Amino acid sequence: MTFIWGTNYALVKSAFHELDPQAFNALRMVLASVVMAATSRIARRTTLHDIFHTPARVTRADWIRLAWLGLVGHCLYQYLFIGGLARTSVANGALLLALTPMLITILSALGGHERPSAMHWAGTLLSLAGVYVIIGHDVHVTATSFRGDLMLMCGVLCWALYTMGARRLMERHSPVGVTALSMLIGTAFYVPLVAGHVTAANWSAVSAATWLKLVYSAIFSICVAYTIWYAAVRAMGSARTAVYSNLIPVVALITAWVWLREPLGATKIAAAAAVLAGVALARVGGFGPTMETP
Repeated sequence: MTFIWGTNYALVKSAFHELDPQAFNALRMVLASVVMAATSRIARRTTLHDIFHTPARVTRADWIRLAWLGLVGHCLYQYLFIGGLARTSVANGALLLALTPMLITILSALGGHERPSAMHWAGTLLSLAGVYVIIGHDVHVTATSFRGDLMLMCGVLCWALYTMGARRLMERHSPVGVTALSMLIGTAFYVPLVAGHVTAANWSAVSAATWLKLVYSAIFSICVAYTIWYAAVRAMGSARTAVYSNLIPVVALITAWVWLREPLGATKIAAAAAVLAGVALARVGGFGPTMETP
């Protein structure tokens, strides 16, 4: 998941040179929804592990929660993420999204879902500090980027709510099923919202490379990565899963070193080590009893 998302920012950003960001994302979400729906349907006819399918019936209360997840985690989050990324730098976006683990940990603690230990808090802060050292020198706030930064901050909140909102659904349903149904609902909200961008786009001018980027991003950064995220949330909890997203800048750093021969330097190596150490601390840090009854 971190590898996919670590390479996705620059890939998606480069596609915006040829295609309107919201038009790109509308088609990306439609394609991802079709793939996820087909995967979920195939899984129902097999005996695959419950990550792919569980036999529980979708109740009326489940549909209400799925509609909420679709609106917040797919429609609003995607609109804010793509719109924000188009208006600011990749570095700004990566740093703002690195606040996600902290926000999810705070909301989990306030909501009584999880009680992170001091070690988990220390690990979360250490990994966030490492992320800042890696990309902080490229972060610049301007009049142009401020709107994009604000959109991304709102997107971080939507993602945190989306992550925590599926807690009860995950007790009865599979990550693939929850992702597929909420994505279909979210896409149904999203496409009419950006219909003007879709109709105004010059689709005939889109190159084969951009089409490949769209397909890759739809299948991997949405279908595969979203499923992994929710599978991890169900297995480890929201706070422990969220801290792994701070590995994304480390993946981007290593990718740039391998493919672009960008120098690492002692400072970036130390910062990457701090991120890894922080994730490890947060992962092994214990959680106290929740305030909720089983």
